[in-house]
This record gives sequence, structure tokens and C-alpha cells, in this order.
Amino acid sequence: MKLVAATGNAHKLQEIRQILQGFEILSAAEAGFCGEIEETGNSFLENALIKARAVSSALHLPALADDSGLSVDALGGAPGIFSARYSGGGDAENRALLLKNLAGKKDRRAHFCCAVALVFPDGRTLTAEGKTFGVILGAERGEGGFGYDPLFLSDDLNMTFAEAKEEEKNAVSHRGRALTALKALL
Repeated sequence: MKLVAATGNAHKLQEIRQILQGFEILSAAEAGFCGEIEETGNSFLENALIKARAVSSALHLPALADDSGLSVDALGGAPGIFSARYSGGGDAENRALLLKNLAGKKDRRAHFCCAVALVFPDGRTLTAEGKTFGVILGAERGEGGFGYDPLFLSDDLNMTFAEAKEEEKNAVSHRGRALTALKALL
């Protein structure tokens, strides 16, 4: 089955391809989609559906989209759906702001959440969600991963996602769990 991944994030595309082996996964650009999609939803699932519907409608192909982020208990769930644009800068700036906002807080529990949506040209839709739990460290550890991975100490792995091998991370990550659940629906 050929699917278009409605993402411009090379890291996400690589993870999707690794987790959904056996499917032909094209990036939106490879499939000919070059538009910008505004994420106006109030939840990860709403944003995933907005992106998948836009790409599927434009290309008349099945489109897969995810929306994911980090929710920190002590920050009332922030950064949440605003994880990628939390600071207005890039990954390093987002991590720095997170550490600043957690300064002096004892409760550092957090979880990543991912919602995935697969929309077919005929309108059929499949969705799934995944979560993974851990704590936010006071300093970055590891060289791999992206986003908040160097700060997120996984309960499952007892290491940060940035310290984990790709296969280890994908086996327990929010995106891995959501995509595995979606694959089961297929």
C-alpha cells in the first residue's frame, strides 16, 4: 500500500518509514504536495485529521498524518499541542524554555502523546493514539533524537530518547505505539 506522510519533518518521516515497514511511504513533497497546512485544531487528533484530509484531498491518495507533543504535569499539560512552536524558535530554544519554566519544580513527570490519522480519498478514516511516560531531566543527555528527546527520561528505557537507539525508541515511543495501533487496524 502506498501512503503519503503529511509531514515536512524529516525525523518524523524516518520514524514512520521504520515503524511501518512493508508500506511504501512517500513524503508529501515526493508525492507533489507543497502547500502549507495550518494546524487549527484543539487536540493532537484534530490537527492530525486536518493535515491528513488536506493532503489526501489534494493528491487523491491515502494520507497519513500525525500530531504529537510533550505534556508536562507541573505545567498543566504544556507545551501540549504547541510543543513544536513553544518558544517561537527551534528545538534548542524549546528545550531551554521548558527548563526555565520547570526551574524549582519538584514534579517533573511528563508524557509524550501522538495521534495519527489515515485518510483515504473516499473519505474513510482510521485513527489511533499512543502515549509514553517519563520525567524531564534538569540537563540534556544523549546525541540522538530530536525535539525534547535529550530531556525526556523514558520510564520504559531508563534512558533519554536521545540516548536510545532508533529501534529502542520506536518500540516504546508515543509515535511507535500510535502507528503500531494504526497498523493493526489496517
